[in-house]
Amino acid sequence: MSTLTPLPSPLAGFHAVSLAINLPGPAAAHLLTQQGLAVTKVEPPGGDLLSWAAPELYRQLAQGQETVVLNLRTPEGQAEFQRRLLCADLLITSQRPAALARLGVSQETLHALNPQLCWVAIVGDTDVPEVPGHDLTYQLQAGLLSPPAMPRTLLADLAGAQDAARAALGLLLGRERGQAQRCARVGLKQAAGFFAAPLDAGMTVGGGLLSGAHPQYRLYPVQGGWAGVAALEPHFAARLRDLLGAGAGALEEQELATWLAGLSVDECNRLAEEHDLPVHAVQLDTGQVAGTAQ
Repeated sequence: MSTLTPLPSPLAGFHAVSLAINLPGPAAAHLLTQQGLAVTKVEPPGGDLLSWAAPELYRQLAQGQETVVLNLRTPEGQAEFQRRLLCADLLITSQRPAALARLGVSQETLHALNPQLCWVAIVGDTDVPEVPGHDLTYQLQAGLLSPPAMPRTLLADLAGAQDAARAALGLLLGRERGQAQRCARVGLKQAAGFFAAPLDAGMTVGGGLLSGAHPQYRLYPVQGGWAGVAALEPHFAARLRDLLGAGAGALEEQELATWLAGLSVDECNRLAEEHDLPVHAVQLDTGQVAGTAQ
């Protein structure tokens, strides 16, 4: 009986050098590492802010990578950096162009050093890459926040990481097919803007289908937590009506809310599984419930 030979990872044999610290660049490198890319992460003498802000996340994103500390403002650091770039396929950065130029990193210098090297440059805003910003400012500009509540996650950073990983794959594939493009610039503001598309289309606000204005798609309190009801499709809505004994009429918000309020988190999830419904409840502590209500 023959066994199948595992296929090599798609990026096995390719090597990247990353100057990116904080979250977007390391997250992008992590995604590429999962596809077989060998990554050397170059950190400055001061280290990566993420290492003390979120040590476990830092370790998770750097897993399987080589980490070296180089001072690129010294001749020795520059020499070692350039030596590593000579045999690299990809460079990932997340600094502003002017800061990179002071470190000797530009399209011209990279092409002269290694014409086959691809470069993904993560910036805040591709239109004005020298203007400083952070995930908070980009989510705010995209309309993804409800001040004064702070973001629950770093959506712009992680969306930018996904864009950067895709850009890297595109550059490497293009190079293998003989294309000349070696550089791609990814903006965190643009990444957040893409995720704001349903908001801009009115789907999640102002009575839109996914705004919570319709009983079959909204959050409801249950005993000890909250339930998300997403019975948009007619067959799911009909199944939910049958479970409530509501007959053929439209789902009534109050009837659904009263029914769910009498269920525990476990009971709600058990019924959803038994009746194949897109409903899920989670247990929330006091702080999370308070945060949800803001």
